[in-house]
Amino acid sequence: MRARFSRYQEIADTLARHGLGFLVGAIGAGRWVAPRRAGRERPQDPPYTVPQRVRIALEELGPTFIKLGQLLSTRPDLLPPAYIVELSKLQDSAPPIPPDQVRDAVWRELGAEPEQLFATFDWVPLASASIGQAHAATLQDGTSVVVKIRRPDAVRQVQEDLEILNNLAYRATRLWAPARTYDVRGIVQEFSRTLRAELDYLREAGNAERFAELFADQPAVLIPRVFRDRTTSRVLTLERMSGIKINDLAGLEAAGVDRAALARAGAEVMLRMIFEFRFFHADPHPGNLFVQPDGGIALIDFGMVGELSEQLRDRFADFLIAFTLRNADALADALVNVSLTRGSVDRDQLRVALVSFIELYADRPLSEVNFARLATELLVVVREQRLQLPREVSLIFKVLIVIQGIGVQLDPDFDLTAVLAPYARTLIQQRFSPSEIAKRVARASADAGALLLELPTQLRKALDVLDRNGAEVHLRAAELEPLVARTERIGNRLVAGVVTAALINAVGQIVARGNRWRSWESGLMGAGVAVVTTLSGYLLWTARRRSRWD
Repeated sequence: MRARFSRYQEIADTLARHGLGFLVGAIGAGRWVAPRRAGRERPQDPPYTVPQRVRIALEELGPTFIKLGQLLSTRPDLLPPAYIVELSKLQDSAPPIPPDQVRDAVWRELGAEPEQLFATFDWVPLASASIGQAHAATLQDGTSVVVKIRRPDAVRQVQEDLEILNNLAYRATRLWAPARTYDVRGIVQEFSRTLRAELDYLREAGNAERFAELFADQPAVLIPRVFRDRTTSRVLTLERMSGIKINDLAGLEAAGVDRAALARAGAEVMLRMIFEFRFFHADPHPGNLFVQPDGGIALIDFGMVGELSEQLRDRFADFLIAFTLRNADALADALVNVSLTRGSVDRDQLRVALVSFIELYADRPLSEVNFARLATELLVVVREQRLQLPREVSLIFKVLIVIQGIGVQLDPDFDLTAVLAPYARTLIQQRFSPSEIAKRVARASADAGALLLELPTQLRKALDVLDRNGAEVHLRAAELEPLVARTERIGNRLVAGVVTAALINAVGQIVARGNRWRSWESGLMGAGVAVVTTLSGYLLWTARRRSRWD
């Protein structure tokens, strides 16, 4: 208990010492600031900016807080660019684990000494970080491997800090309005899940094997083999990947690698992960990408991955469709639908911001749009409107921006949008495929059925209340938004269902009557009448609804 109190005091004291008293107040940690620090902050010489002071404080607070800063550096939807730049500088390094502890960990986990398990084992680590460190080794058959070993006390230290962070996030949510707006508790809980997963090397092993299976048809993409007989949750043995770092321009030039082709190939690999596999490497920095003499690409470090659900993929497609049409209303709907923001959203203000955003690209085809610039400007709108994107969507934006940066470094004429366009087209086509429309109709039917089933019970409850005491009704538009939004979603789905049914009916009539023009004419006429009637009624209902609530 005393150790826990000391850690709280260390956190509050470090923040106050670096001139971050506003954060101390926001998380309700003022009572833990040491008396000698209260009311005064350490002068900075030379003067640092606030983002720099945040970075320095996180570095002093150790591994868990460095990891938190690294996570936040991937969230341009939450933080301004100056913070993203500073937090991206955080380096996760630590003193090496003593050799006797390395030996003990291998023996406990694998049941034998390193000399028995490996033909050679280099006791000087390749790298040493807060969670663990990596050693070069070779198997008895001469295969070069990397052995990652988790630090003995890593789980205990991380677990203690995560509990403290969750407690501080809870206090911040109660004391500071922005913490509620941006769901700081949810962010910390997501970070906790991510970091706990990183502590388990079996997860990283599974990620590597999954990528190897997905890229089995693409020999130019190399994924390290996992040696399961020498892997546990604390020790991970992987095939060692070699090659030229993707940002080593001189090395690539000397090896005769076509840099323009490499830029496109690297982008294709990442885009295939995101849009085809919906499972992607979330940390594709140059140190994790090695180029082979023949232009192939080897990937390493699978601790951080993203997985895109079918629903998120569809919502991302809605965003692409809205942007392609330069439709501010549809773009606003797409952003609100994908965001995790709690509370009401000022759609009028969001629409005004998006109109200005769209005007920047009004006269340009998608092929001429700089995606990195587009993403950065869109994320400014998202942040200013206090929308919070799901982690996976933020990671996609981050990955695409990194790809653009690496691609331009390799080839100044590299155009990510040209590589992205076919995937975007496929995504949009899938969104309107018959099978996808059928799924949406089925979901609409399920929602409508659920409402119909609930209706008698809810009406009976309402009548009981009226019979007993009467009722006073106080309505605010903001409180009605969830109900109206759900009704509107069902309306959208039902319209799609009726349109699809009309078209299917038309095709059925044509097939039944034979290939005569009259059959085509009457069938399509019937479909047209059904579509026009349905859309007219729905648009009239929507207009009335908006006029009442706007």
